[in-house]
Amino acid sequence: MDSFQIFTTSTSLVDSVDKKLLVVLRDGRKLIGILRSFDQFANLVLQDTIERIYIGDTYGDIPRGIFIIRGENVVLLGEIDEDKEDELPLREVPVEEVLQVQREEMEAKVKREKTKHRMLSEQGFSVDTAEFGELY
Repeated sequence: MDSFQIFTTSTSLVDSVDKKLLVVLRDGRKLIGILRSFDQFANLVLQDTIERIYIGDTYGDIPRGIFIIRGENVVLLGEIDEDKEDELPLREVPVEEVLQVQREEMEAKVKREKTKHRMLSEQGFSVDTAEFGELY
């Protein structure tokens, strides 16, 4: 019989220590860093962390250094294959450009949502007033 077991608790992170990981947070941020430590609540400590912002086929990186992440904020966690990372069809641009495009996209989205809410309320529909990204 195989002695292989699948762990669904934070102990399954043992094999990921000292490896480069991508962590997606509840608020949508994507962090890339080296896992240095974790605890029983899946709180993580990442070293040499960058926050990567994707816009279309471009991305920008913001250096964050040591980053402590509360386990309940982790949506997805995965190891990065560094050999395949360089082969991605993405283009790095200065982070200022990515932030500007992201800001413009968010303003356009807010404007569309306000128009939609106004039109729905004029038709007598109830409108959910929750802010973007707060629906978890």
